Amino acid sequence: MLHAAIVRSPHAHARIGAIDASRALEAPGVAGVVTFADLGEAARPLPVVPPHAALRGKNFHLLAGDRARFVGEAVAVVVADSRYAAEDARALIDVAWEPLPSVQEATAPGAARVHDDLGDNLAGRVRLSRGDVTAALQSAPRRASLTLHVGRAGGQPMETRGLVAEYNTAAELLTVWASSQVPHQVRQFIGDVLGLEPHRVRVVAPDVGGGFGAKLIVYPEDVLIPFLALRFGRPVRWLEDRLEHMLTATQERTQVHTVEVGFDDDGRLLALRDRFVHDTGAYTPRGLVVPLLSASMLAGPYRIPHIDVTFDSVYTHRVPVTPYRGAGQPQAVFVIERVMDLIARETGRDRAAVRFTNLVQPADMPYDVGLTNYRGAGNVVYDSGDYPAVLRRALDMADYDRLAKECRGARVDGRVQGVGVACYVELTGVGPFEGATVRADAAGRITVFTGVPSQGQGLETTLAQVAADELGVTPDEITVIGGDTLGIGQGVGTFASRAAVVGGTAVALASRELRAKATRLAAQALGIAEDEVQQHGKLFAERANPEHRIELGRLAAVAAMATASHGVAPGLEATHFFQPPGITYASGAHVALVEVDPDTMHVRLSGYWVSHDSGRLINPTIVEGQIQGAVALGIGSALLEEVRYDSAGQALSASFMDYALPRGDDIPPIEIDHLETPSPLNPLGLKGVGESGTLPVAAVVASAVEDALSAQGVRVAHVPLTPRRLQTLESGGKPRWPPAS
Repeated sequence: MLHAAIVRSPHAHARIGAIDASRALEAPGVAGVVTFADLGEAARPLPVVPPHAALRGKNFHLLAGDRARFVGEAVAVVVADSRYAAEDARALIDVAWEPLPSVQEATAPGAARVHDDLGDNLAGRVRLSRGDVTAALQSAPRRASLTLHVGRAGGQPMETRGLVAEYNTAAELLTVWASSQVPHQVRQFIGDVLGLEPHRVRVVAPDVGGGFGAKLIVYPEDVLIPFLALRFGRPVRWLEDRLEHMLTATQERTQVHTVEVGFDDDGRLLALRDRFVHDTGAYTPRGLVVPLLSASMLAGPYRIPHIDVTFDSVYTHRVPVTPYRGAGQPQAVFVIERVMDLIARETGRDRAAVRFTNLVQPADMPYDVGLTNYRGAGNVVYDSGDYPAVLRRALDMADYDRLAKECRGARVDGRVQGVGVACYVELTGVGPFEGATVRADAAGRITVFTGVPSQGQGLETTLAQVAADELGVTPDEITVIGGDTLGIGQGVGTFASRAAVVGGTAVALASRELRAKATRLAAQALGIAEDEVQQHGKLFAERANPEHRIELGRLAAVAAMATASHGVAPGLEATHFFQPPGITYASGAHVALVEVDPDTMHVRLSGYWVSHDSGRLINPTIVEGQIQGAVALGIGSALLEEVRYDSAGQALSASFMDYALPRGDDIPPIEIDHLETPSPLNPLGLKGVGESGTLPVAAVVASAVEDALSAQGVRVAHVPLTPRRLQTLESGGKPRWPPAS
């Protein structure tokens, strides 16, 4: 097996001159060095998905050609007999760099261009609107405006990215093991770029040690390593180290919103206009998905009769931005919840009361928001939910009125405490489809093949439970195999809180078909009518004579024989592809209690309450784990995590020394309440939950911190709320000493 090490750009923007690999090629164990010039037909950009009419899309090449556009972009790769030899040889490759001005502020006067052929740095501009915002703002009894910043962050899975690629010349089959959330898309890109037919490529995504969106796109390495396996005729292995991950794995958030609102004396929101800039980095591998989600979901759970949202997605010389847990929606929640707190402050009303005034009501369902959804196919239409109920339950759980009173009293005594509230709606269960094959073998073992790979969220347990419920057996009798393109030919992947909703429904429907087929076969084998068959686990018996029976394994053996004369297709298996008729929307409300150290401005969360609605629950324990993990991730984004760059585009947070993740003592006790309003868009009534817990965390923490520091007149408009940022706010814009990080 060969091992690959990648030469990466040390510059945010540079022209690539001659690459001298002569010393590396002479190093012990080195099999070869590949640059852009060696790619041949593969020297073309990866596809940009999904397309959009407004998108001026650009994507990676497997290796950069004449330009490097962010620190860490791959420009060459060395393969050797060991990783040590490959990394040593990498240091011997000389690249003639010509550093160029980098773009950190894309719209600044005289800014350099990230892509010369575009003429400017605009990746896409989109406007979504409902009603007449200009007239509504002019006639509103009250008006206010605010500017909000959401910092850049990135997923930090325990397992970084990695691949092994092997080509079997006898079978003419390229097999790739990849730590990916989208194995079928990896297969498609490999085939497209390397000119291989789909049946000549197998991609396996084994248990993925976390993804959070960082493994959602198809990276250059996902195609480059298979290219090397084909070129050198040997298996090739590449593992990303943590520095590579922090320099090159895609990131998110990173938006600036300028908002104007009109409202009345009762706190009713009448009109909202938002203009925001989205930093998409150097490329757009996922098109405009992130800013489209921010824009289309901006209304949240509230009725806004007049709304207008416009964004500019701009190129910079930074790591590309693609969906990270929440995918544009945490930004939208932060904006609309800051607006709700602003209205409460301006009208003198309670923050929860203002939210109740504006919430969409259960009788309004299905509710058309009036903004085009992120796919550009129809509007955002909330399928079901009871938004007042989830807010009421969250407030009751936290004993909100008591907390608010105690916080006011604590501030009188010199302790800086505050309580915050935030609501959200989450887009989940997106299509276009997901597939499942359920198969019983002669040993009576049932195997589920699914297109959704697990990334540590307990998906195997969930899908086994779905199949077991439909088949009338126990979950431990089910084996779930996900993420293998040989197991099921077509699949979409694990992201956007869709695995259980779309993948689980596919498993349920395939299981129903298998059970019906087994019943037909049992009736034939027992010589009775189908309605006379009664199932007891893996036994199928005559209802009137339980001793007259046949086991599932025996049925599978019978089904493996020629059965056309019986009118049943050979094999005891069923495949179903579920295409959801629309998008399901989960919802919820969070309440947080914080204490701010008046000396250091360190924020400590001392209580956290979640009421959420993700439709019917398959496994409440797994759902609670997902919510707790999502809240923990959200706390990191709200208080600690920020990817920072200097003026030259150099990352200032490329290790865990500089990029702070939440520790165990940063996470408060989290109380969770489940409300179940089934979705009408799938037969199980499911809604997604994987990202829900993350969406409102920054908003609820901002609400609580602002409440705690209300006496100082602090207005929170920027997350993460690091101690230094809070010190600056609290001291009127001048950093206090000592400057906390």
